[in-house]
Amino acid sequence: MAYKHTNSKGVTYYLNSKAVVLRGGKTQTIYYFSKDDRPETGVDLPSDRTVNENPRNGFLTLKRKEA
Repeated sequence: MAYKHTNSKGVTYYLNSKAVVLRGGKTQTIYYFSKDDRPETGVDLPSDRTVNENPRNGFLTLKRKEA
């Protein structure tokens, strides 16, 4: 089951991830939120990240925890 978060507007979003190859050939994992549950790409919240919400529009992003 993917991590889910309900924003201040009452909309539930699910966390997904995808491995992408950058131009230099390096592989990087990107995280994104979707309104629908996608079992094939759904992931749990990484331990080194926190969820931030934009107060104006309720858009969710992930931020690295500060050490």
